[in-house]
Amino acid sequence: MTDGRDDADQAMLAVAVEEARKGYAEGGIPIGAALFAADGRLLGRGHNRRVQDGDPSVHGETAAFRNAGRLRSYRGTTMVTTLSPCWFCSGLIRQFGISRLVVGECRTFMGQHDWLAEAGVEVRVLDSPECVELMTEFIAARPELWNEDIGR
Repeated sequence: MTDGRDDADQAMLAVAVEEARKGYAEGGIPIGAALFAADGRLLGRGHNRRVQDGDPSVHGETAAFRNAGRLRSYRGTTMVTTLSPCWFCSGLIRQFGISRLVVGECRTFMGQHDWLAEAGVEVRVLDSPECVELMTEFIAARPELWNEDIGR
């Protein structure tokens, strides 16, 4: 049995997974994200477009953030991402005071969600088998692109 928060987190993750699948279908890296208001309203969604746009700064989280537009405050918002965020995206979360982070998985890449938690961001890792499978498949198929994206 799940509580309402778990159901809400799973529903928000579904939006990010849909974005990740869009990115993969476009030939890009399958990482998706979405930014939600405190009341659960979707503010912005996006996916990693580094390959498609030739722009190394368009990660899933930055795309979702940009698509949300300007807000007076990001306090109370939740960033949902299919993969634990890198330093770049974690810095964005800290810089703008995003209150909560929901992570699909951190098995294929241990990003900086622990650092965010230490800084007071509420972090929830869902360990989604769907997210793990999507990244595992991608990494096996395109290791050179994955290694380039994570800076190795």
